[in-house]
Amino acid sequence: MKNNIDLLHGPVTASLTRLAIPIMATSLIQMAYNLTDMIWIGRLGSQAVAAVGAAGMYMWLSNGLAFLSKMGGQVNAGHSLGASRYQEAGKYAASSLQLSALTGLLFGLVCILFSRPLIDFFKLTSPDVIADARIYLKITCGLVLFSFLNQTFTGLFTAAGNSKAAFLATTTGLIINIIMDPLLIFGLGPFPRLSVMGAAIATVAAQMVVTIMFLYFASRDTLLFQHVHFFERPDRTYFHNLIRIGLPTSLQNMMFTGISMIIARMVASYGDAAIAVQKVGSQIESISWMTADGFAAAVNSFIAQNHGAGYYRRIRKGYISAMVIVLIWGLFCTFLLICCPSPVFRIFITEEAVLPMGIDYLMILGVSQLFMSVEITTAGAFAGYGKTVPPSVVSVIFTAIRIPLAMLLTHTILALNGIWWSITISSIMKGMILLIWFLVFLRKQMLLHSATDKNGA
Repeated sequence: MKNNIDLLHGPVTASLTRLAIPIMATSLIQMAYNLTDMIWIGRLGSQAVAAVGAAGMYMWLSNGLAFLSKMGGQVNAGHSLGASRYQEAGKYAASSLQLSALTGLLFGLVCILFSRPLIDFFKLTSPDVIADARIYLKITCGLVLFSFLNQTFTGLFTAAGNSKAAFLATTTGLIINIIMDPLLIFGLGPFPRLSVMGAAIATVAAQMVVTIMFLYFASRDTLLFQHVHFFERPDRTYFHNLIRIGLPTSLQNMMFTGISMIIARMVASYGDAAIAVQKVGSQIESISWMTADGFAAAVNSFIAQNHGAGYYRRIRKGYISAMVIVLIWGLFCTFLLICCPSPVFRIFITEEAVLPMGIDYLMILGVSQLFMSVEITTAGAFAGYGKTVPPSVVSVIFTAIRIPLAMLLTHTILALNGIWWSITISSIMKGMILLIWFLVFLRKQMLLHSATDKNGA
């Protein structure tokens, strides 16, 4: 219990921050996972980056599917824990892990069997890039089960107020990845030079270790996982509630990825170097969105537990505290990408022919970082209430707008930069609209529950 933060009592900002800091650190470590691969793969050249970028789109797609079990488990378990229904919380946790394993195995099988048409979708021009992309896809997505389980474990531990477990497990995986990447990519010492394949093997090996770490932490947990029976017969009612909460977010993330894949195909028409720019640029941009996503997870669990307990004024205070921190972070990321694009991009790709495209990408996307951070955090707040439809609707509609907007802008003097501007404009719109929607929703909740609020603090 000592690792589980009490989200229901005590100072709001302190408890929320204590939960959020390890999650944000975990998100930064997860980002470092990806950046480590990019740094080493970037040394192989832009073609290798393009191969990983194309195959990595399907890893991104798998993350959307993983949200089905992660979000459903985190929110339902959080509500049950807040209401002190511990056996029910354990059943939700077990069901979410079972659902995670099933979807992970199915997704991996599809990627192995259909690797050729999946990569052909991007219409890559180099046979070497295509071959490397298929290898990376088969290994990372074929064994995506571990990634699915890790995401679900992260959500469940966060729901229980224990964000340190994910931080320690992910940190261990990162250390392993950092060590294995150069050994397997470049063939140092007794290891053979495996190039892109080596990066894929290092990533999967690290994910396996993270899963083992989570199982260890679960065996020592006394709040949630002592009530979890991993191999019990699935209960249809719990599965239904998991899917009801998780499906909108899962579809949102998968459609977001699908739209991004269409955008990537448009980018590919400008050459393999443009794909490399998008891959590296998106990884750099993840400094803001993965951190905001980590803070959104903390807001999610904070609101879920307090909603289950009936502490509604505490929810409002928690959201306000979260937004202050996120606004500061978003402004910092905006400054970093707009004012320092060249030195940041050079960390990953140093080819002079590619650098101008990378600088344009970072400066244009930098404009939207604040709004994107607001959108992600507010989506987490909606999810804490169990209301996953509003952020999904906003995200799907305005992300889809990127396609016609990109088609329009690329036929102007902006050319490739028109695609980047379509992403930025839509991100600004999503952040503003979702914030207004949640503030209206929150006001209605405060009026509705003002007489029944159990906590006047």
